[in-house]
Amino acid sequence: MNLLSRITAGSTDPLRRRMPLWQRIHVDPWLLLLVLLLAVVAGVVLYSASSKDMGMLYRQSAAWAVGLAAMLVIAQFQPRFMQRWTPLAYLGGTLLLLAVLLVGTEAKGAQRWLTIPGVMRFQPSELMKLVMPMAVAWYLGSRSMPPSFKHVCGTLLILALPVLLILKQPDLGTSLLIAASGIFVLLLAGLRWRYILGALVALVPAAVAMWMFVLHGYQKQRVLTFLNPESDPLGAGWNIIQSKAAIGSGGVYGKGWLHGTQSHLDFLPEGHTDFIIAVLAEEFGLIGVALLLMVYVLVIARGLYITLQAQDSFGKLLAGSITLTFFVYVFVNIGMVSGLLPVVGVPLPLISYGGTSLVTLLCGFGILMSVHTHRKWMSPTV
Repeated sequence: MNLLSRITAGSTDPLRRRMPLWQRIHVDPWLLLLVLLLAVVAGVVLYSASSKDMGMLYRQSAAWAVGLAAMLVIAQFQPRFMQRWTPLAYLGGTLLLLAVLLVGTEAKGAQRWLTIPGVMRFQPSELMKLVMPMAVAWYLGSRSMPPSFKHVCGTLLILALPVLLILKQPDLGTSLLIAASGIFVLLLAGLRWRYILGALVALVPAAVAMWMFVLHGYQKQRVLTFLNPESDPLGAGWNIIQSKAAIGSGGVYGKGWLHGTQSHLDFLPEGHTDFIIAVLAEEFGLIGVALLLMVYVLVIARGLYITLQAQDSFGKLLAGSITLTFFVYVFVNIGMVSGLLPVVGVPLPLISYGGTSLVTLLCGFGILMSVHTHRKWMSPTV
């Protein structure tokens, strides 16, 4: 059956015509509603965190428009179409990471971006946050589960090259998140407990090796600052000390929108990116943070529901990994801003300023919608 025949058959299918509009356009209404709610929160907080910088707000709004459009477009593709093209996406993403090391743009001491003159600057490592779980799900989805030792090794090889390339930029936070997205696929595939226990035993010497041979000086300083930020209150410990001061000064109800002092008097660095939740906590208090966390919990719960409803291994592994990785984003950002984790440069998902990260996350939600809305009429002839 050619493409035109498929489209015609779909449009004349009585069952499909009786479906609600949101099903016909492959949109999950609950997920879309939660994402749009986060878009409103992001605009309100960013306006204050940027000291009413309308230019920044317009740029982020443009990124939201691009991301939502990409989310809706990706939702139209069937999961097995994505599965078919995953190897090419993995190869392309790895080549882009190699290009970053060769001709990438450097900023703030790191070489993480590719620049297309007169068009855009983007961060290829952000794209790997989607490509990596797709690649591991593609590899394991067509094999028996739980994965054998050979397939576990194959998965680790798929993970290794992109993670090492990102570590070279250097970008420890993103490399750990991308590694986690692949590991989540392994866990969801039913990884045997002996492999998990073996990995935990190997974690200590691996951490020592990373400390000695992989981490840069400033990354080691972040870990030491996490353990004792007061040891250098005017230097490496400044960010954490000011962040905790902003969170604590907000109290239960907050100081009110646009009335934060830590951010507006420039005590809080990077208030519009990694530390934006400190701005929200200062201005909206414990109640504001709790409401935001409630929305995040609903997004994660919806993602897990979609994972359980997926009809094939590839969709189940991919949806589960995207959902759990989103949880890690939230957990790591809030943990580092509140001083519970070292600062690793992870933005607050969908709230922090940053176009590439935002578009990547929304594309991930497009994949979740595709997995969920294509499940009811998948057949061998479509």
